[in-house]
Amino acid sequence: MALDPTSVMAGGGLRGRRARLDIPAVLVFLAAAGWWWSVRMAGEMSGMAASGMESMADIGATSVAGHSVTFVAFVVAWVAMMAAMMFPAISPVVRLYALAAARGRVAPLPFFVVAYLVVWGVLGVPAYVAWRALDEPLANGATSAGRLAAIVLLAAAAWQLTPLKSVCLRHCRSPLSFFMEHGGNARWRLGAFRMGAAHGLFCLGCCWALMAVLVAMGTMNLAWMAALAGLIFFEKNAAWGERLATIGAGAFAVLGAVLLLHPQWISSLT
Repeated sequence: MALDPTSVMAGGGLRGRRARLDIPAVLVFLAAAGWWWSVRMAGEMSGMAASGMESMADIGATSVAGHSVTFVAFVVAWVAMMAAMMFPAISPVVRLYALAAARGRVAPLPFFVVAYLVVWGVLGVPAYVAWRALDEPLANGATSAGRLAAIVLLAAAAWQLTPLKSVCLRHCRSPLSFFMEHGGNARWRLGAFRMGAAHGLFCLGCCWALMAVLVAMGTMNLAWMAALAGLIFFEKNAAWGERLATIGAGAFAVLGAVLLLHPQWISSLT
């Protein structure tokens, strides 16, 4: 059974007022922590990748341990990066969930948020594989990396204009509609987890191509992180967000075409 709109929007007395104040502050704190960790890890990822490759060449069987440590470090950094980039954008739906939780209409908020992060954490596995393959070519400004980045940018431009992107973006832009459609079993912990995963999947459908651009341009590139986080935030929350998605498609197409013609320019963009 779907949640009643009035029960979701109602403030819930003192607890509701506290949720309206506390949840944005918590999300800002978590996003800030994600940015802090991303900045810290940005300076370490290249060195970790280099040491991992060296151990594979020189240490033989011991390289497995180094490789696994690198994977764990990357996934931790990736989840922190997703928190930094996505939490500001999803604050309306998290705040709405917190208000419903304050009234006892849904399970506690952590079940929703953890499920959301699990979806993005799983995406860290293919992102790690791509990072291992691209880190050295990007660091060296290889033309092959430039051509690949051009292809990814052009693919992202095309995805920005697809109907599926529009469907996912509309779900992300309409928290109450999302609640009405997916919040029927959120009173239970498993239902809340599924709801958080569902929202994560809609966000993934909306933003996976942008994350592919981030990986292609340097996974821990803070300038690209900030630019794409801004695009994601305004796409999801601004009144003109859907038009911005189209503008973003045009920008990606132009940059992709430029890199396709001049792949050596990748070194100036990463």
